[in-house]
Amino acid sequence: MGTEGTVLGVVIAVVGVIGSVLVARVSAPRPAPAAGPPLEDDDRAAPALEVSPEIFSHFSNRIRSLEDKVDHLTTAFEAQTIRVTTLERLLRQAMRIIRAANKRLRGAGLEPEPVPRELIPYSID
Repeated sequence: MGTEGTVLGVVIAVVGVIGSVLVARVSAPRPAPAAGPPLEDDDRAAPALEVSPEIFSHFSNRIRSLEDKVDHLTTAFEAQTIRVTTLERLLRQAMRIIRAANKRLRGAGLEPEPVPRELIPYSID
């Protein structure tokens, strides 16, 4: 009977230690988040550059001229993209025409024309 009391005392002590560790973990203060206040979904989706009014008023003419230049470059880039796409389409079409002509020449027993090296990348085969 003496050992039962000792075992029961040890079990109670272990349960007490475990309980005090759990209580300490739950009641411990949590560290504050590193960032500022939580952001809303709209804030995360569209970040924006903000400039103070003093800086903007001082550099407003320069900023506007840079904006105009960026707009001009964007328009030029879009125009050149359309032009390149059209040229690539025409080169692929030229490659198809040359292949069809060479096929007809082979069918007639004649030697086909060589394909220019510049058109080989635009082959669709």
